[in-house]
Amino acid sequence: MKKYVVFVLMLLLLPTGSIRAQEAQPGNFIAGNNDFLLNGKPFIIRAGELHYSRIPRPYWDHRIKMAKAMGMNTICIYLFWNFHEQQEGVFDFSGQKDVAEFVRLIQKNGMYCILRPGPYVCAEWDMGGLPWWLLKKQDLKVRTRSDAFFMDKVKTYMNEAAKQLAPLQIQNGGPIIMVQVENEYGTWGSDGKYMEIMRDDIREAGFNKAQLLRCDWSSNFFHYKLDGAVNALNFGAGSNIDDQFRKFKQMNPTSPLMCGEYWTGWFDQWGRPHETRDVNSFIGSLKDMMDRKISFSLYMAHGGTSFGQWAGANAPAYAPTTSSYDYNAPIDEAGNPTDKFYAIRNLLKNYLQEGETLPEIPQNPEKIITVPTINFTQTAGLFENLPVAKQSENIQPMEFFNQGWGSIMYRKQIPACNQKQTLVINDVHDWAKVFINGKMIGILDRRRSENTIEIPVLKSGSRLDILVEGMGRVNYGEAIIDRKGITENVTLTEGKNKTDLKNWKIYNLPVDYDFQNKVKFSTKPSTGPTWYKATFNLTETGYTYLNMSSWGKGMVWVNGHNLGRFWKIGPTQTLCVPGCYLKKGSNEIIVFDIDNPKTTTIEGLNYPILDVIGKDDSQQSKAARRLNLNGINPVIQGSLPAESGWKTIDLDELTTGRYFCFEALSSQNPNDPSTTIAEFEIIGEDGKAISTINWKVDFVDSEETVKSANGADKIFDKQESIIWETKTGDKTKLPHQVVIDMGKEVKIKGFRILPRSDKSNLGVVKDYRFYLEKNPFKF
Repeated sequence: MKKYVVFVLMLLLLPTGSIRAQEAQPGNFIAGNNDFLLNGKPFIIRAGELHYSRIPRPYWDHRIKMAKAMGMNTICIYLFWNFHEQQEGVFDFSGQKDVAEFVRLIQKNGMYCILRPGPYVCAEWDMGGLPWWLLKKQDLKVRTRSDAFFMDKVKTYMNEAAKQLAPLQIQNGGPIIMVQVENEYGTWGSDGKYMEIMRDDIREAGFNKAQLLRCDWSSNFFHYKLDGAVNALNFGAGSNIDDQFRKFKQMNPTSPLMCGEYWTGWFDQWGRPHETRDVNSFIGSLKDMMDRKISFSLYMAHGGTSFGQWAGANAPAYAPTTSSYDYNAPIDEAGNPTDKFYAIRNLLKNYLQEGETLPEIPQNPEKIITVPTINFTQTAGLFENLPVAKQSENIQPMEFFNQGWGSIMYRKQIPACNQKQTLVINDVHDWAKVFINGKMIGILDRRRSENTIEIPVLKSGSRLDILVEGMGRVNYGEAIIDRKGITENVTLTEGKNKTDLKNWKIYNLPVDYDFQNKVKFSTKPSTGPTWYKATFNLTETGYTYLNMSSWGKGMVWVNGHNLGRFWKIGPTQTLCVPGCYLKKGSNEIIVFDIDNPKTTTIEGLNYPILDVIGKDDSQQSKAARRLNLNGINPVIQGSLPAESGWKTIDLDELTTGRYFCFEALSSQNPNDPSTTIAEFEIIGEDGKAISTINWKVDFVDSEETVKSANGADKIFDKQESIIWETKTGDKTKLPHQVVIDMGKEVKIKGFRILPRSDKSNLGVVKDYRFYLEKNPFKF
């Protein structure tokens, strides 16, 4: 009896804000009146996002411990559907994909878990977590109840996920306190019925005990309603916390307040400057939340690496994401603390709850090493190592040839022609090299909507090869239906004659290591797209980096592990190699480069290069232009109020046009010559925002694309925390202008404009003019 009393007393003395590894007692977590309640007591969530798929399994425990040492009491995780069902009907939750073990490690470390199973997750992950094989359905629609196929597959996936994780809900003695329904649906649509089905599928699958959660932004959380799920808002470093929650609190006066994603940094995109977020600005808003007892989740606590083919892309405009997911997060890509880590730890030590303590910072299980310079002597040319061809009358993307990722080559014989011809490829997804008889004649880049190449005079019949590399699938917005390869057709124009080319040979070039390892290497030099193979010896292992800045574009495999993509245009110039991928003694490395390296050596480094923009050979220089608005009358002009949030401007009458110009005449600060805009929407005749999927920036007088990625296309990327900003230090006086080609004529009822949402008012527009034309503006 005495032992039992002592045991009960020990249980009662356990901290209320943490759980012990030996505990497996049922608990409870709910959204109460203005508070989250953990076992009946108020509880402020301090979560950090970690992605098990971006962290090699041997380091899962260390990264969880690092998050706890930073001051977190909860780990937030996405579940990636396409990571677990890479072929339709074949689920894998083993090894690196054993997410249940990751959650058990969270509990073992005395922390709680917020599970975000999707089916859509975004996360700068290929197709936002949706599996590529869905795209084999010609008329596929996603994130909608109108596609029965999609909805049925979601239900199957959720049932499989629940088999793994439902037993780990807190009510069953596990660490999962909340389960999120879908993800940021307010940026996609307003179909509350769809979200109700997603909610019900989650519950029916087995997540019927944990508190449900939904995440959206302050600008769109009200687009739909979802009973049974607590609301959280997502926003970035430097945000004005009171502004972010003002409307939310008015509509939800008794709800606990939570920032579902507080962005610690941002992701990098190929060819654009490295993204960082100032520590002081970040800490300022985090302190504001702590002072107001607002729960949060840091996105990301540690980003890690999107190994292999998993890095996604944004659109419009198409912008693929780098393999490094360092994210300027407080824990760097190799798992080491940064200045931001120490700043967070130093802040949160002042906000610990009853019974909580801040543990010591754990030692990284891997030290940083430098591998010796690697010299490649074995090569295998692409044209000499093509797989067996498939035949197809029509051009089709790779998904219709049962290929998920990688490159695809389309081959056809074309007849002799005594004059130049024009080849048009609709549409290239995503980067193509065009060859005639093995000689490269041009490059097409989806990022710039390129699709036309001039074919030289052909004296005899010739072989046309179009090699297309599929980069990351779009993970955000309506362009998420993103098939790879050539998605429409190829035409050849000679004079007035235009021919739709038919009857192709198709060569699939997947990313699997087994495919790369089967090519025939030799010491004979090769030209054009080539595989390179070498070995290097190590006396010790550890995290390291490979400097790829002298190479062109492609992928790297080390000891069978796909490290991800490299591209000389940067900003990432290194590939991160986890120590667990290496071994003492001989190590194998294979590089597939489709864009001609300067040298065939790789320098080992003990640090990453994340911020160097390299030369882009395919980029065409653009002559400077000045917009000529003489003789053109604005459709409307006026002044915008200074307060935050969306501003809606209605035109006097319905007006038709294809090109619009927004001209900022002044800023809210009369001494400020700059202009910034977070988002811009055109309102169609039905009162809804029109699609921006085909929008292009036709002209902008000033944009910051060197010190930061704040180009004019940011006004329609639907990422509110990333803004168009005129060039830093630009002494050009107002007005500032941006011209958008909407791709087709539309009837316009008005427009909406969103100013920046952080604490700065730099460049916030006051006076404006809005022009609309059916034909291009003059320069």
